[in-house]
Amino acid sequence: MRVSRIQAEENRQNVINVASRLFRERGFDGIGLKDLMEGAGLTQGAFYKQFESKEDLAAQASRRALESASQRWSTAIAENPDDPFGAVIAFYLSAGHREEKLDGCPVVALGSDAARQGREVKAAFEAGIKEYLEILGRLIPATDAENASCKAMAVLSTMVGALTLSRAVNDPDLARAILDAAVEQVREAAAV
Repeated sequence: MRVSRIQAEENRQNVINVASRLFRERGFDGIGLKDLMEGAGLTQGAFYKQFESKEDLAAQASRRALESASQRWSTAIAENPDDPFGAVIAFYLSAGHREEKLDGCPVVALGSDAARQGREVKAAFEAGIKEYLEILGRLIPATDAENASCKAMAVLSTMVGALTLSRAVNDPDLARAILDAAVEQVREAAAV
């Protein structure tokens, strides 16, 4: 039975959404096409009608994951206009975000995997990281644009590193201490 163009596009978007979440949970190489397509409720054969390769899907899923993450930052900012920088920090460096394997930060979940992927996946991550930096640059007080850019890079690096380390340990007290220390350091770095 033939699928309409509208249904085919809905299926394609569903596959991208499912892959975005499953890649964050298992890594790019931690799940095969059969399981990805099964997660989307489709057959493996349908994959090749929608994507050139697994890397093509990985690039599109990475873009989707990074757009979703950026939207979450924007939501946190909108919900706390009196302290937008604090809102981003509170969301990002929270125990709840630490536990979000499917919907959490794709840079934390897939950063080291992305470094081993092709140009398209890296381009998606680069665009997403630039978006993060742009948002932080607008929120961090600085005397000039270069200073704001440097502060944004230091803040993002600290946040990503802290969330990564907190996910890598079993001890919940240590994980919380890592996140708390990062909150303190990020606030200091942004204030200087």
